[in-house]
Amino acid sequence: MVVLNKIYTKTGDDGTTALGSGERRSKHDLRIEAYGTVDEANAAIGVARTELAADEAGLSAMLEHVQNDLFDLGAELATPDDGKPKDYEPLRVVSAQVERLERDIDQLNAALQPLRSFVLPGGSRAAAALHLARTITRRAERLMVALAEREPGGVGNPALVYMNRLSDFLFVASRWVNARGEGDVLWVPGKNR
Repeated sequence: MVVLNKIYTKTGDDGTTALGSGERRSKHDLRIEAYGTVDEANAAIGVARTELAADEAGLSAMLEHVQNDLFDLGAELATPDDGKPKDYEPLRVVSAQVERLERDIDQLNAALQPLRSFVLPGGSRAAAALHLARTITRRAERLMVALAEREPGGVGNPALVYMNRLSDFLFVASRWVNARGEGDVLWVPGKNR
């Protein structure tokens, strides 16, 4: 259970922050960068949700699940497996979360025509916001991959797969809110030469 009754603690005034284990790390540590970027992606998804139309409640519910999953992921990244016994089970992203995301991708993608070109980020405000969330998600994924290489076992494989799949989901969702792909702005190679 999380209880936050005092928001500022002053413990980070020296440029460090605590992991779930209590270990303190620099705020520019790769692990902190990774879960901070996951948090940034989550905030961008929150902005995207505010841009959805009333008839897009199903997508909003999917995105709410994603936002909760991203908090799970943040908890996983903030509590690395250090091999020491714990008196609690650390929260980890699991394959079932990836599978749900894949079902959501398939459901949204079923309404779309196949692409014949790359899509420029934009179209509607909701689609543009989802594209922004997608690019932040990709950055978080790159940081997590770097962290996994630096700290073997430091990021669970389901978490890595989840982030890879999430950017796919956000891409499909952006097309779906763009009039089911009809509002997509397509890249025209060499158009402005």
